[in-house]
Amino acid sequence: MSAWRAPLARMGPRRFRDRREAGVALASVLEPYRREQPVVLALPRGGVPVAFEVARALRAPLDVIVVRKLGVPFQPELGMGAIGEDGVRVVDAEMVRLARVTTHELAVVESRERAELERRVRQYRGDRPMVPLVGRTAIVVDDGIATGGTARAAVQIARAHGASKVVLAVPVAPPSSVRELAAVADAVVAVETPSPFSAIGEWYEQFTQTTDDEVRALLAAAAGAAPAREEPRDGPGGVAFGADVTVASGGVRLEGHLTVPERARGLVLFAHGSGSSRHSPRNRFVAATLHRAGLGTLLFDLLTTDEALDRGNVFDVELLAGRLREATQWARSHDACAGLRIGYFGASTGAAAALWAAADDPAIAAVVSRGGRPDLATPRLAEVRAPTLLIVGSEDPVVLRLNEEAAAQLRCEHRIAVVRGATHLFEEPGTLEAAARQAQEWFVRHLAAGEAVARATPVNG
Repeated sequence: MSAWRAPLARMGPRRFRDRREAGVALASVLEPYRREQPVVLALPRGGVPVAFEVARALRAPLDVIVVRKLGVPFQPELGMGAIGEDGVRVVDAEMVRLARVTTHELAVVESRERAELERRVRQYRGDRPMVPLVGRTAIVVDDGIATGGTARAAVQIARAHGASKVVLAVPVAPPSSVRELAAVADAVVAVETPSPFSAIGEWYEQFTQTTDDEVRALLAAAAGAAPAREEPRDGPGGVAFGADVTVASGGVRLEGHLTVPERARGLVLFAHGSGSSRHSPRNRFVAATLHRAGLGTLLFDLLTTDEALDRGNVFDVELLAGRLREATQWARSHDACAGLRIGYFGASTGAAAALWAAADDPAIAAVVSRGGRPDLATPRLAEVRAPTLLIVGSEDPVVLRLNEEAAAQLRCEHRIAVVRGATHLFEEPGTLEAAARQAQEWFVRHLAAGEAVARATPVNG
């Protein structure tokens, strides 16, 4: 980790006229990062006008990073973790232990903060998805740092979303905060580091509150798109159906999200891996790639929150496969999916569940595994009829060997695709994109052959 700030060519720190001027000044010292093609993430609300100038100068995408601190129940100012979008969470296990916070108490705090986080995300971005961070340099921007608590949480959340490098950048911060945050971020950039330091606002001539409307307008301007409250356009003809859904399975309710583009060419059900969920940033990245090819997706949780706490359930492939089969029947009965051929996308243990379920359903048109454990479905591999693509990283030797051994038992059309330079989680720059493209091509080839008749009007329900 390192800290870096702009050299000062004058006596004493300066005051910025407003956040725009501060953003221009910050952009000038961030110029070396332009070649890394970063994503600029603004902490709302005050960080957005600053980040807008940074993103424009670096020609980088701009997004907000909304975080919520998880405070100890009896002492909320004391942080025991933080949460971000897509179910991403960072928990300080040592603080939880020292504060003697129970699993139930942690869940209550997280549920409350999650609701507020999701409200704010909808308020600022609407239905637009978060810019993918996997394998990217993320520059987290605010209008200044005081104690650094929110900035620390934002850096941790960006990293948990898969960013390969996280840079924290602000116009002004006290030297002590810069030093402390350098232990969390890969770099800390501050234009001014005055001492003594009492408040961020004293270093601005104009420090009026940034409004929600300003945030939405700046994000829309940076995206060169319609304001966030308008309908998203994921596929070739837009979105016919997109909503959170609930799948009933064996007496439990499984939460999910169904997206079906207009004139959809097929539907892909996602079976996530151990320790993951429908909020997985990597699966959502793959899903977005499939949407651009006109493929619908259903991302859902194979286990309830309580069930996932039992590691035995996480590796119970037969249980997971049963849940996937029931979700398949649910999807076939949904108006938005009528007539669509269905494929499965599985990661880690979810790949085994996908193959197991496909062995029981000859109508499944294709299976794709990313970094999967097909060996866990060994008893059923020879019965799989769906064309199967096994995507593995070249730097994941154990899983590569397991996939090669499993492929030898498959009797269906199949292929192993090795992504060069990728480890198990496909965190390296460009590797997840390569895997997503392979999956897209496989599904288009095998699902589109029987695609449904084009829809003339959107489907409601």
